[in-house]
Amino acid sequence: MKITVVGAGNVGATCANVIAQKELAKEVILLDIKEGIAEGKSLDIWQTSGINNYDTRVAGVTNDYSRTAGSDVVVITSGLPRKPGMSRDDLISTNAAIVKSVTENVVKHSPDAIIIVVSNPLDVMTYCAYLTSKLPSSKVMGMAGILDTARYRAFLAEALDCSPKDISAMLLGGHGDTMVPLPRYTTVSGIPVNELIDDEKLNAIVERTKKGGGELVALMGTSAWYAPGAAAAQMVESIVRDQKRIFPVCAWLTGEYGMNDIYLGVPVVLGKNGIEKIIELKLNDVEMTLLKDSAKSVKEVMGVLDEINKK
Repeated sequence: MKITVVGAGNVGATCANVIAQKELAKEVILLDIKEGIAEGKSLDIWQTSGINNYDTRVAGVTNDYSRTAGSDVVVITSGLPRKPGMSRDDLISTNAAIVKSVTENVVKHSPDAIIIVVSNPLDVMTYCAYLTSKLPSSKVMGMAGILDTARYRAFLAEALDCSPKDISAMLLGGHGDTMVPLPRYTTVSGIPVNELIDDEKLNAIVERTKKGGGELVALMGTSAWYAPGAAAAQMVESIVRDQKRIFPVCAWLTGEYGMNDIYLGVPVVLGKNGIEKIIELKLNDVEMTLLKDSAKSVKEVMGVLDEINKK
């Protein structure tokens, strides 16, 4: 088993570190375009092997995709953060070019790999990787829902003064302010969450979850990395160990939830073949309206990429 993480920034390095410590593969390749960054971080990770007791070999390379050949799973974290004065369209154009190039190189050397996209804007970058790779949609997915759900669970655990291990939650939609947390599908040791917390507090937690990424950027001046990296690694684990876990994942819809030709966060069964099944929840009218609004927002961003590709 071989796993590649493209992008040795904070998210990519964290993801590689978690994958190594979980011993999900014999070899992890960490690749970056900046000379020495991937080599240095992978060496640092490998030097924890004797402390944390794992055997996975971690190797860093600078822009040498031949070293990634034969990877079973590839996680793409490459991309630039949005900078002052940069429009949304500018960000999409810049990162789409990066993700397109990365995906072309990945597929060239690992044509059978399952691709997990973490680059932002998440939904449209996953769409970009799908168009570029020409792989089945079951093998190209985006990481967002696990991260957003983890934030939701963490906030609930604080409010309820309980363990996040006991909280089971689900959310749908795009990665961002239009995501759709589902309190109706949220339980604590099987107890519906609305029996444990009042609506006002629960609604405040839902809103905080929607803006979870922005809260961290405001505090640190940069995007999060521990939780996103661990979330991507959890997807890798479910695939390589064929756990068939049910996670919210950015997936290509072909009629599910009444939607077509869109990458959107939905619950899926994740196993050795990638997305093995998309689960359709029975949503009420309010939930469906929120999901449609989220899909409309995602479609608009996907439309920007479509227009860029026509040029």
